[in-house]
Amino acid sequence: MGVDLSVLWFGIIVFATLMYITMDGFDLGIGILMPMVKDSQQKDLMVNTVAPVWDGNETWLVLGGASLFGAFPLAYAVIIDALTIPLTIMLIALIFRGVAFEFRFKALPSHLGFWDKAFMVGSIVATFSQGVVVGAVIEGFPVTARHFAGGPFDWLTPFALFCGLGLVVAYALLGSSWLIMKTEGALQALMYRVTPKILWLLLVIIAVVSVWTALAQEAISARWFSLPNLIYFAPVPLLTVFLAKAVLLSVQKQKERLPFVMSLGIVFLGFSGLGISLWPNIIPPDISIWEASAPPQSQGFMLVGALFIIPFILGYTFWSYSVFSGKVSAEESYH
Repeated sequence: MGVDLSVLWFGIIVFATLMYITMDGFDLGIGILMPMVKDSQQKDLMVNTVAPVWDGNETWLVLGGASLFGAFPLAYAVIIDALTIPLTIMLIALIFRGVAFEFRFKALPSHLGFWDKAFMVGSIVATFSQGVVVGAVIEGFPVTARHFAGGPFDWLTPFALFCGLGLVVAYALLGSSWLIMKTEGALQALMYRVTPKILWLLLVIIAVVSVWTALAQEAISARWFSLPNLIYFAPVPLLTVFLAKAVLLSVQKQKERLPFVMSLGIVFLGFSGLGISLWPNIIPPDISIWEASAPPQSQGFMLVGALFIIPFILGYTFWSYSVFSGKVSAEESYH
């Protein structure tokens, strides 16, 4: 029996997306949390925790987008057409945020406030736009004759906007737990205080999104709440509750690494729940990965390059995080 290239490529895209959410999530979360911090030295410290690795994190976003374009061109065409506005806003925000990231280290004191605000706004807008995209994908797209049949503002729905808010909170949790792991002193103490509050807010949002999705889409509701699926998928919410409790206990005991690891687990489970809800459709509600896939010859040709480059990306990612592991102090600077 041969390898199903469509399933393999879907797995690669899911992996790249998960790696992006994992790595750029806490990166963006730092910008989201920055309005809570007033001291300029603490802001510098926050940014310095990701300064050596932040630009490499977005490699996974590029890989995921390129893979979608090559392996599932129909899905790429529909998604780009349907979500042109939020995706464009996201890219502009990421560019603006990247410029602000570098300029704030070189700015005159009188200009530093502007670049700090640019970094915060870019982080929040980029994250919110990503959440809106996720919400719009869950709701699905009308497709006629292999073309998007909706309007340019179909994504602008209460559910998609709420998902945007949810992702902002999720990235804030990753950012706060990352700072617990990477910093000490007053900044770490602040993150110990705010992490439980962010976690509780995220749990409420997860519950609302889950119920909202189930009530709005019968197919997703039937998948989760029919037997035997109810038994098979029960570990997802149960593990989410377990990891949330582990975060609260680890923060209470002032553990440093465990809150971040457990927070990553919560985000991973949320992403897994999304995959369970949508599988095997790549363009909800009706177009599967096989209907949207490129010819096997194209997928096979691309796979050779992907299997060559992905180990290199993993290698330099692991190396960079290993080199810059450990605490970051206020006296250190990477610029």
